[in-house]
Amino acid sequence: MSEVENCPILINMIKDWIYKIGALRLWTWFGNFWLRVHYRWSNLRIRMSTFWYLTDRGLWYVLGALGLVFTTMGLLMYNTVEGTAVNRDITCLARNVYHEARGETRKGKLAVAKVTLNRVASNRFPNTICDAVYEQRWDKRRRRYVGAFSWTEFDELPPLKSNEWKIAWKVAETVYENPESVQLKGALFYHSTRIKPRWAKHKKRIKKIGRHIFYR
Repeated sequence: MSEVENCPILINMIKDWIYKIGALRLWTWFGNFWLRVHYRWSNLRIRMSTFWYLTDRGLWYVLGALGLVFTTMGLLMYNTVEGTAVNRDITCLARNVYHEARGETRKGKLAVAKVTLNRVASNRFPNTICDAVYEQRWDKRRRRYVGAFSWTEFDELPPLKSNEWKIAWKVAETVYENPESVQLKGALFYHSTRIKPRWAKHKKRIKKIGRHIFYR
């Protein structure tokens, strides 16, 4: 056999030899790495156990109790703040229902509350209930800021009537907790049947509920 014919065989033998050496070195490296990790973890466990048994456990119990107390206080504060925010939202919503739809049926009150929440969900209006209720925009014709809901412009409001306020609050709670319970999708505007505002002709009428006409 000539030397030329022996070259491929030698090359393959060399490649095989290099592969085996590489695989062996890789396996050896992984083995050593695992031994080092296991050794350090074992040492850490031993040190932790020794530290636990040699130190005053009472201190750790106290620190654990303090951690539990602070965690509980944090959760309570979070729930309190969250509860305050929800209460503020419902109060603003109930005020709008009370002043805008006090003389309406329950269905009419629910519709006014739904429009308020629809505005909050729309990117065309403020994204919180109180901001949406008390929003003001510049009116070119009147040359002044005008409230989104007329009652918010009054300097003084009549005292809330207890029974009607309770009804408005329950309506606000109902719509706040379950907005989909009122089917008035897309409604962002309404007006009393006693007036015909100029903006209404540029909106799409949805339906009439009580003494209000609703638009999107």
